[in-house]
Amino acid sequence: MTTARGSPGPAPPRHHTPPPVARLAIAPHTDTVRCIDGVWWPHSVDLLAELPELLAALPFDWPRITHATVNGAAWCALPAHILVEGHVVRLRRTTGRPGPDTVCLVSPGHGRWDLLIIPPETPEPEAVHMMAEMARTGELAPA
Repeated sequence: MTTARGSPGPAPPRHHTPPPVARLAIAPHTDTVRCIDGVWWPHSVDLLAELPELLAALPFDWPRITHATVNGAAWCALPAHILVEGHVVRLRRTTGRPGPDTVCLVSPGHGRWDLLIIPPETPEPEAVHMMAEMARTGELAPA
């Protein structure tokens, strides 16, 4: 579009790229006690960038998460806490526990939820299959 003088008109509005959406599958609600309550496929190993997206994607009926513990050495350096949506979430890393990488989300007085972490570099078909099985059956897909 040009004006009467031939100069370009106003620039079109710029759209910012939205942040990545958390890739998460939670097991269906049942009376069954589980070791793993869901699976999470983060986009990177930067927990400070990924955790706010994860917490925002949790089911609306989950209470506020105040503590997050990751099992695994793959995560970048962690501070003792971060501010997420106006409240403090305490962070901790364990590396001595055997088993797959997990994140344990805690809400004092309400409970804890353990999510299996699908490594960010996992091929999409494999990760999507694992997430679909968790959402459908509450079980992890066979490897």
